[in-house]
Amino acid sequence: MTTGEFRFGVNMIAPSGRKAWVDKCRRAEDLGFDVVAVPDHLGMVSPFPSLVLAAEVTERVRLGTFVINAPFFNPTLLARDVVGTDLFTEGRLELGLGAGYLKAEFDKAGLPFEAPGRRVDHLERTIDELARFVADETEPNPVQDPIPLLVAGNGNRILQLAAERADIVGFAGVGFHRDGTPFVCSAEDLDERVAYVRGALGGRDVEFNTLIQSMRITDDRAAALDEIAELFGGLKTAEEIGALPTFFVGTAEQIADQLRANRERFGFTYVSVLESDFDALGQVIPLLR
Repeated sequence: MTTGEFRFGVNMIAPSGRKAWVDKCRRAEDLGFDVVAVPDHLGMVSPFPSLVLAAEVTERVRLGTFVINAPFFNPTLLARDVVGTDLFTEGRLELGLGAGYLKAEFDKAGLPFEAPGRRVDHLERTIDELARFVADETEPNPVQDPIPLLVAGNGNRILQLAAERADIVGFAGVGFHRDGTPFVCSAEDLDERVAYVRGALGGRDVEFNTLIQSMRITDDRAAALDEIAELFGGLKTAEEIGALPTFFVGTAEQIADQLRANRERFGFTYVSVLESDFDALGQVIPLLR
């Protein structure tokens, strides 16, 4: 049984304007979120300056990358940005790293989209280089040593790496078939992924994160599930969607109960939502404190 305290994060897209970003970061802190995080995608503002600005206008929240696409970066230059961001956020950085998954972004950047194993190899080199960089007395020192590391994914190689090296293991809740098409993990899929990580931890104590794919607060759960099933184009029934561990539909109280059940079953104590569900989780957080 897992009874650890919850932490709550929101993965927000930094807009091009300063005021809108400042307002969102302050609202996240007011709603009780513990972490404000930003993704790493082309077409969006760069994560590191976004987090430095977030630190300037908030007092308490941690600042995270969710997650840096490690194969986009030279490991040494990325380590410099990471250390600088930890300095300028006064030790509030939580570094999330992943191996990348969108071929179109690699194409746009003029970078090779290598096989998954090669991308995970690059991610591992990046983790090694960050440790070397932090230990280098000729480079600036971060406030935190080590800087908390989240590694997120779904495949065996990346979850093995997360179990061995990360402070936080991020369970994506989605995976990809061999032809590249995505799928949403069932509860049984996540049972297997969590068991795989637990078997690879070697006694290490880590935090488990889950990224919620959708959260909808409603008094009519059945009708909302029917609407979501239509969006799935008949690929899943309303009943199947209601059983997915990363889809939360119902009253705030019902969703709070679902989150407690996921903590019990999977060990998920660090719960993240996408920006679209920012306000919904904000209504649930007070019920779980």
